[in-house]
Amino acid sequence: MRFLGHVIRFIVSALVLMFVGWVVPNFAVGGFWSALFLALVIALLGWIVEGIFGKRITPFGRGIVGFLASAAVIWLAQFVVGGVYVTVVGAILAALVIGIIDLFIPVSTPFDAGRSREEAR
Repeated sequence: MRFLGHVIRFIVSALVLMFVGWVVPNFAVGGFWSALFLALVIALLGWIVEGIFGKRITPFGRGIVGFLASAAVIWLAQFVVGGVYVTVVGAILAALVIGIIDLFIPVSTPFDAGRSREEAR
């Protein structure tokens, strides 16, 4: 994925996070810049979890374990980003809403983007 693709992906993620902040109780994002930084932190934390535990437990994985990992990543990200407030219940609901939105607006994961680059060689 090229640089512009990453920028667009994070902008879309920030807009989704702002929408989730509007829809989900106990999940609040201060504004666009907080949402953009939150998207970057969630991606970074997801990448770290993926590196430690493998693809099956990442927020991009399937099943209940991936869902709970996604909620944990969202909850932990609030401690890094200012202007974000998330409770445990809010993180679980946000992970659910983000998962539903991802069904309609699929975004390739960093893992998949790296794999497709290696296959192209």
